Amino acid sequence: MTSPLRPRKRRGRIASALLAVDAWLDSSLYEIGFKSGQFWEAATIFSRRFRLHGWRRAIIEVLSEGFTMGAGGFVVLLALAMPAFEITAGDWRNQGDFAVTFLDRYGNEIGQRGIIQRDSVPVDEMPDHVIKAVLATEDRRFFDHYGIDVLGLSRAIFENVRANSVVQGGSSITQQLAKNLFLSNERTLERKIKEAFLSLWLEANLSKKEILQLYLDRAYMGGGTFGIEAAADFYFGKSVKDLNLAEAAMLAGLFKAPTKYAPHINLPAARARANVVLSNLVDAGFMTEGQVLQARLHPADIVDRGEQKSPDYFLDWAFDEVKKIAKTGQHSLVAHTTFDANIQKAAEESVEFHLRQFGKEYNVTEGAVVVIETNGAVRAIVGGRDYGASQFNRATKALRQTGSSFKPYVYATAMEHGFTPDSVVSGGAVSWGSWSPHNYSGGSAGNVTLLTAIAKSINTVPVRLAKDHLGIGPIKAMAESMGVESPLESHKTMVLGTSLMTVMDQATGYSVFAQNGFVGSRHGITQLVTRTGDVVYDWTKDAPPPHRVLSEQALKYMNTMLAAVPVIGTARRAQLPNIVVAGKTGTTQSYRDAWFVGFTGNYTAAVWLGNDDFTPTNKMTGGSLPAMVWQRLMAYAHQNIDLKPIPGLDHPFVDPEVAAKAEEAAKKEEADDATAQAQAERPPVLSSRTTQTLRDMTRVFQSAPVLEAPTPPETLSAL
Repeated sequence: MTSPLRPRKRRGRIASALLAVDAWLDSSLYEIGFKSGQFWEAATIFSRRFRLHGWRRAIIEVLSEGFTMGAGGFVVLLALAMPAFEITAGDWRNQGDFAVTFLDRYGNEIGQRGIIQRDSVPVDEMPDHVIKAVLATEDRRFFDHYGIDVLGLSRAIFENVRANSVVQGGSSITQQLAKNLFLSNERTLERKIKEAFLSLWLEANLSKKEILQLYLDRAYMGGGTFGIEAAADFYFGKSVKDLNLAEAAMLAGLFKAPTKYAPHINLPAARARANVVLSNLVDAGFMTEGQVLQARLHPADIVDRGEQKSPDYFLDWAFDEVKKIAKTGQHSLVAHTTFDANIQKAAEESVEFHLRQFGKEYNVTEGAVVVIETNGAVRAIVGGRDYGASQFNRATKALRQTGSSFKPYVYATAMEHGFTPDSVVSGGAVSWGSWSPHNYSGGSAGNVTLLTAIAKSINTVPVRLAKDHLGIGPIKAMAESMGVESPLESHKTMVLGTSLMTVMDQATGYSVFAQNGFVGSRHGITQLVTRTGDVVYDWTKDAPPPHRVLSEQALKYMNTMLAAVPVIGTARRAQLPNIVVAGKTGTTQSYRDAWFVGFTGNYTAAVWLGNDDFTPTNKMTGGSLPAMVWQRLMAYAHQNIDLKPIPGLDHPFVDPEVAAKAEEAAKKEEADDATAQAQAERPPVLSSRTTQTLRDMTRVFQSAPVLEAPTPPETLSAL
C-alpha cells in the first residue's frame, strides 16, 4: 500500500499535455452548450413577438406550405427541362447555315432550304410597320418581359375562355423561337416546360434584337419558305425592305397558321387575317385607325404562284441528307432529288382521304408514309397532315412501337438459321421468365407452319423462335443490317415490336425484300451541284455500293411468306388488282399505333397511323385503315408502268398477259442496259476515211487567206 505521506511521482510531459487538452475540451464544450442555451432562449423570446393566432396564422401556414411545394415543384420542373439544355451545346446558331435549291427527279424546282446569314435583312433595316405588325400580333410586350409574358398569357387565357375556343396564343416570341430552334410541335406538358426554361436561357444569352432577328429569319411562313425575307420574295416578289403596310400585315398574319393563311393557296383568308393584324396594330396603340385605313381599302396583291404546294416534309429530310454529304465549305448548292410529285400527291391524298372518312370513327388524327422505289430512290414522304400546323416529321423523326410489323425481322433471322415456311412450331402458350405473351385471339394456335404463323400474326411463334432457337442478339443484328437506323432495345419483348422505330426505318428494312436481299441503296439525293455548275456529289459514283444481307434462299422463303399475308392473313384490304403484294400488318399495345408495311416488285411503302399524344385509337388495327391507305396509294402508283416481279416468288404475276408483258419489258430493259454498257465500254469512233476528210477540211481552212472585212458604207449627211 502506498503511503499518503510519500511524495507523489511527477507526471511526464506527455501526460500533462493530454490532461491540458482534455481540460480545454471539457471547458469548451461546456461554454458552447451554455452559449447555445442562451442563444436559444433569446431566439425563443424574440420569435414570441411574431407569434400569430387565428386567421393570420392560417395565412402564414398556407404561404409557407405553398413556398415549400413551389420550391419542390421548381426542382422537379428543372429536372424535366435539363435534357433540353443539351441541345444548346455546340454551334446551334449555324444549324441552318446552308442555302440549297431542290429539284425533283425531272429537274423541276420544288423548294429551298437554309439561310446564309449575310442574306438575311437586319432588323434595323426593316420598315417600322413590319416590326410593329409582327409585335402587335405575336407579342406586344416583347421588350418588357423576360422570355415569358405572364400578363400576355393571362390575357390569352381570359380571351380563350370568353370565346370558348383558342382565339389567342399565350406564347411569347422568345418561347416560339425556343420551340422553332430546339423543340418539336408536340402538345405535351414536358415540351411546354422545356420551352419555358429554354426561353429564359435565350433571354439570358441573347439581346432582344438578336432574338427578334432569329425569330424573323427562322419562322416557317408557308409555301416552303422560312424567314420573312424569303416569304416577301415568294409572295410579293420584293425584299422585306420594300413592303408596304398591307403586305406587312399579310406576312405578320402568317406566323399563327402559315398553311391556313398562305395567300397563294387562300387569298381571301389571308386578307381577312391581314385585317385582324391591322386591328391589332390599332388595339396595341402602335398606329391609329387613320394610318391603317389605306391598307384596309387596298389589300395586298401577290405574285401568281398557282396552287404550288411545297413538299416540305421531304425537303426537310433531303436538307438533312445534304448536310451529311456536303463537303466543308460547300454551303450554297443545287440538289437533284429522287422526289416524284405525283406519288407524293397520291400519298398525301390517301392519308387525308381516309383520316377524313374514318378518323373520328377510329379516334385517329395523324399519319405518316414513306415510299421507296425498288432501286432505292425515296419517291415520297408524308410527315403529317399539315406542315403549317406542325413541322415535326413523323415519317423520319417520330419513334413509335411497331407491333407485329417487326416480326419479318425475326422470321428472316429464322430463315437464315435453317427454318423454312413449312417448319412447324407450337403456337401454344409460352413463358419467358415472367413474360407470358398472348395471341390476338387470346387462345392457343396449336402447331402451325411458319407461313401460317406470320400470315395470321400469331404472337407466341416468333417468341418461341427467339427464346428456344435464335436469341435476341441475332434478331437485333438482322434488323440493323437491313437498314434500321433507330437504336433497338435488347429486351426480349422487342420480338413483338416494343422497340421504337421510324416509318423511314420500316420502309428501308422492308425494301430489302423487294430489292433481292440487298441493302444500302436508299437515297434521296442523286446529285449535288454548285451554283457555278460543278458537280460535287454524284450518287452513282460516290455512294457505297449495295451489299447482300439476305441469302437467296432466305429471301425466297421470306417473300413467299409475306406474299401470303394479304391473301390469307391480316392484310386482305391491301390487295391490288392483278398485282402480287407482300407485307405485314402491325398493331401496338392499347391500339396506340397501327402499321402496314408492304411492297410490290416496283415500290415499297410504309404507312403509320396514330395520335401525337399517344392516346389509344378506337381499336384500329394495321389491317384496317393503314392497309387501306397503302392500297389506295399503291393503286395509283402502279398505273401505266411496267410491272416488275417480286424476287423469289414462283408465281410473281397474277395475270399471264401481265407476266408476258413484264417479261418483255424486262428483256427490253436488259437489252437497253447491255447497249448502254457496250457504249460506255467502247465509245463510238470515226472511221479512218471520215477522219481524213475532216483533217483535209481543217488544212484547207487553215491555209485559206484571211478575208478582209468589207468597208462600212459612208455615212450620208442628213442634208
